[in-house]
Amino acid sequence: MGQKILVVEDEAKLADMLQRGLKQEGYQVSVAMNGTTGLEMAQAFHFDLIILDIMLPEMSGLEVCKRLREGELDTPILMLTALDSPENIVTGLDSGADDYLVKPFNFGELGARIRTLTRRIQNGTSTKHLVTVANLEINTQSKTVTRAGKAITLTATEYRLLEFLVQRQDLVLSRIEILENVWDIDFNLGTNVVDVYINYLRKKIDKQFEPKLIHTIIGMGYVLKVGAEA
Repeated sequence: MGQKILVVEDEAKLADMLQRGLKQEGYQVSVAMNGTTGLEMAQAFHFDLIILDIMLPEMSGLEVCKRLREGELDTPILMLTALDSPENIVTGLDSGADDYLVKPFNFGELGARIRTLTRRIQNGTSTKHLVTVANLEINTQSKTVTRAGKAITLTATEYRLLEFLVQRQDLVLSRIEILENVWDIDFNLGTNVVDVYINYLRKKIDKQFEPKLIHTIIGMGYVLKVGAEA
């Protein structure tokens, strides 16, 4: 049986195209035509991936995504949007989405994004289950994080960013490197999504703890290390 995908899209022609195309690729596809139904279906049934339009009747895709993440559903979410400004992209990712695709899009690109997201969940991102940096502890099997014994709640994207930084401890990473590895796609280089998510992480894992771990290297990027900030 193929992987199960939920498509939440109110444009009938696009929803039909997605359903037919994805079925031809071997996926099992369910469709919801508004945000409320999409939320209910995502909560009631297991899906391997959710394709979620931002502009939906009854409840926006951003709100659907936010509620799913608040309910600790970690199913990969791919946002569809006609809005391609950096601010809208960041808003979508901040709501808990794992990736985004701007309309109109090529079906081949959609397929590649789907394979990347589902493979990421299947394979995981590390073979080591427990990683410790100072008093920060990451369990890469359960995807849980603690700092000084206190549980830290992260979104799926925040977790991937943290794990990427930890796996490359002491290495200075450029924004482009982080974008390509954490999001697995080439963003518009004008977007500040990396800076936004670094700030999110700092507030959660550094603000109330010592030593500080995430440091800015001006003009170069970021580094996670135990030591004085550069």
